[in-house]
Amino acid sequence: MSSGDTERVDATFRLRDVALSAYAPSIVSAIGHGAVLPVLALRALDLGADVPTAAFIVALLGVGSLLASLPAGALVARIGERRALTTVGSLDAVAMAFAALTDSVVALGLAVLLSGMTWTVFMMARQGHLIDAVPLAFRARAMAALGGSMRIGVLVGPLLGAGLIHLGGLTWVFWLAAAMSLASALLARSMPDLGSEHRGATPHLSVVSVLMEHRRTLLTVGVAVVIISASRALRIGLLPLWAEHVGLSASTTSLIFGAAAAVDLVCFLPGGWLMDTYGRFVVAVPVVATTALACLLLPLATTAVTVAAVMALMAVGNGLGAGIVMTLGADTAPIEGRAQYLGGWRLCGDIGLSGGALLVSLAAAAAPLAAACLVMGAGAALGTVWVGYFTRRLDLSRR
Repeated sequence: MSSGDTERVDATFRLRDVALSAYAPSIVSAIGHGAVLPVLALRALDLGADVPTAAFIVALLGVGSLLASLPAGALVARIGERRALTTVGSLDAVAMAFAALTDSVVALGLAVLLSGMTWTVFMMARQGHLIDAVPLAFRARAMAALGGSMRIGVLVGPLLGAGLIHLGGLTWVFWLAAAMSLASALLARSMPDLGSEHRGATPHLSVVSVLMEHRRTLLTVGVAVVIISASRALRIGLLPLWAEHVGLSASTTSLIFGAAAAVDLVCFLPGGWLMDTYGRFVVAVPVVATTALACLLLPLATTAVTVAAVMALMAVGNGLGAGIVMTLGADTAPIEGRAQYLGGWRLCGDIGLSGGALLVSLAAAAAPLAAACLVMGAGAALGTVWVGYFTRRLDLSRR
């Protein structure tokens, strides 16, 4: 396609043109996941698990995502985005129905593990579809909107779940999740299979060969993604601990998180526009920098108002960075072996999320919580330098 043709495509493209195929399945699926997340530990406790086991059941979502990252890339490369979405949507529906029906903690854990694995394939396939469907000039806005669609679902899901629990009990939430996953699979059937011609024209590449070929990018910008993801895990893991440390009630902490989620949601569209207009650097850096500053300020936050202010600071950075990991992955992905590469990219993000959560746990166990906040803030500040350097270089190479 000539540059003139590209400019004409860019001028006529609108994000709402791909809204049904790109975002509707994501919102629907996220509603189900958002409904289940707050009650997953409660379901395990109802089945007889103790508190550490219930926490482990919740962690299996992340474990499943981590384990499936590389195989997901190979799967999407072989069967394409549309078939992958319909397949994993159906599998997740089965997993959630099984979670509703089982009376075994072990079986619940297996269902949760499978759900985490399907979620990785789902997000990778959505990312690949957007790379094909959206012009480069709109890429960051499209990826930010995908991240925002997930946030919408996570906000709506718990509200629907609360109503269902009131009407019929805890298991109804899992039936909602099963219905949403099945609906997302049906919606995905209507999307065009944009990568079908490309898959037929190129030989299948192994995941290892693709990752080795692009190891330099993965060890530079990929490490930046690990840092970005870890900073997000700090927000999720550290703030509830600090809120409890300063004596805030669970309901107050939940209210603060809800307000921060609203701030997060407001920021995702401006973040996408900033990335498309001024480059990825202007959003990637604030994601980590706001976390660093918030961690350093957290020991000074001793009231609900000040804790909420620190949480809002983190939410601004996180909201602006909606879609940043997927955008950087799309920017660096090769044409041949793209799905396999994105599997490795997803693994970088999962390592960051898991590592960040582990870091919170270790730091809180090894030092007073205030000291742990300062240490993690200093670490995030150093991470900001790495993220800024390599995302800036990526921006310059794209010009």
